[in-house]
Amino acid sequence: MTERPYVIDRMISAKEIAARIEQLSDEIETEFADTEKLVVVGLLRGSFVFIADLVRELDMTVEVDFIETSSYGNSTQSSREVRILKDLRGDIEGRDVLVVEDIVDTGHTLSHVLALLKNRKPRKLRTIALLDKPSRREAQITADWIGFEIPDEFVVGYGIDYAQRNRNLPYIGKVRFTE
Repeated sequence: MTERPYVIDRMISAKEIAARIEQLSDEIETEFADTEKLVVVGLLRGSFVFIADLVRELDMTVEVDFIETSSYGNSTQSSREVRILKDLRGDIEGRDVLVVEDIVDTGHTLSHVLALLKNRKPRKLRTIALLDKPSRREAQITADWIGFEIPDEFVVGYGIDYAQRNRNLPYIGKVRFTE
C-alpha cells in the first residue's frame, strides 16, 4: 500500500494529555482502593505510551501485561475483524483488571477483548480509553473512563499510528490528506 501525502493538525497537546491522565489516575485509585495489586492490561500497540504515563501516575501496586490485537493494518478504517496477535502472560482469575485502550472507534476491538477477559473470571474488570469516537460506534460498548471525546477524524500521535508512523508525537494530531 502506498501512503497518501498528509499533514498533521494538532488537536490535543501533550500538556492537556498529562493533566487529564493525572485526573484519571485519581479516579482509578479510588475505584481500586481495596485491591492488593492492579493488573493493568494494555492493548498493543497504540496504548503503549498512554499505559506508560498512566501507570507512573498511579500511586498503587500495579502489574502490567499486554494483549496485541489487529483490526486496522495499514488502513485508516477498521476491518471490524479483531485478531489476537499476543495474549496475556499472566492469569487474571479473581484479580482486579484495568484494560487500557488508545481509542474506542467502532468498539469492536474493546468488545472482543472484554468478552475474552470476562471468560477468565477477573474479580473486577474496568476499562479506560485515551480517546473516544462515539459517532463511529457499532458495538454496544463504552469505556469506564475516557480521556477525551473526539469527532470522527483519523488521528495519530501519543502511540497511535498511521502505517506505523507518527507514534512518537507527544500530542494527538488530526491527519489531513493533501491529495
